Amino acid sequence: MLGSLPSRIPARRHPVRKRAAVFRPVILVFALAAIPAAVAAEPPLAVEIVTARAEGQTVSHSLTGEIRAHDSLSAAFPAGGRLVEVMVEAGARVKQGAVLARMDSVQQEQALRAAEAGLQTAAADHRQAAENLDRQDALLERGATTRIARDGAEDALRVAEGALAEAQATLDRARKALDDSVLTAPEDATVTQRLAEPGQIVGAAQPVMELALGAGIDAIFDVPEVLLTGTGDIPAVTLNLIERPEISFTGRIEEVSPVVDAAKGTVSVKVHVSDPPEGLTFGEAVRGTAAQSEPARVSLPYTAISATAAGPAVWQVDPATMAVSTLPIAIDRYETGRIVVAAGIADGALIVARGAQLLYPGRIVRAAGGAP
Repeated sequence: MLGSLPSRIPARRHPVRKRAAVFRPVILVFALAAIPAAVAAEPPLAVEIVTARAEGQTVSHSLTGEIRAHDSLSAAFPAGGRLVEVMVEAGARVKQGAVLARMDSVQQEQALRAAEAGLQTAAADHRQAAENLDRQDALLERGATTRIARDGAEDALRVAEGALAEAQATLDRARKALDDSVLTAPEDATVTQRLAEPGQIVGAAQPVMELALGAGIDAIFDVPEVLLTGTGDIPAVTLNLIERPEISFTGRIEEVSPVVDAAKGTVSVKVHVSDPPEGLTFGEAVRGTAAQSEPARVSLPYTAISATAAGPAVWQVDPATMAVSTLPIAIDRYETGRIVVAAGIADGALIVARGAQLLYPGRIVRAAGGAP
């Protein structure tokens, strides 16, 4: 009987599973249809909304600098030698022609005496040659001498004249060398630095002291390069001494160096003071404060900024639908608690200032606490 059984028993079919597979797409369709309804059903998110307003600003910058001479001179001897006397100290005010230092002048004095003696000898030789020529001219008129003798006397006079001129030049050089052993002020000045002491051997043109010429001064500041990118004018700089803040005066920017210090990222700026107060000391620290007017820009709370793959952005609110979207911006600078926007936001735009953590494009929002 076993042999009469069929060799293969047909598998049972499962109609229940097939019906379940049929219902799966239907469930998925209903689920997808329910998503927009759920989004639309989300209540508007309460956020802080501000209205962007472009306003002109006056930015104040304060930096520390140093008082320096407007016109300076390195006082030096034209020839080398040994210093025997330095007459002034740093900070001293001197008049034009005042003696600043003296150099050992023994050799110059000896050379001057020798030059004076040489000039006397040359002058005597010149007088003798001139008298001899006059005598030869007289003798020639009477026929008592020859033309050759007369011409020889004339040649001797020319030689004596050359020797006299050379002796005079030697005397002038000797006098100048003696004068150069005394260092004097070329004009009214202030001694800013004393660089040599008595007994010291100095070379030709080696500075012995630094002089500040005239009454004007400069204040030198190392200004961060980023502060020089503004377009507004700086009409004046208010200056106050660090150690004596009660002394206040003003100056104007005279020069901005074209060279940037690569190590510090700063640029040297010279502020000139044409009429400084009395009692200023060169090298004294000074604080400079300048107010700079800038063009109108939008300023927002720093909490308004968001980061995107394309760079900084803010959330802009459509006033008609109250839906938000990202708006790329360019930042001009950061201030305490705020950002100044260089470009990207139109005047009057509605911007989410706070509460943007749960936002996504198209999200409906409402102003927290009332209208923006």
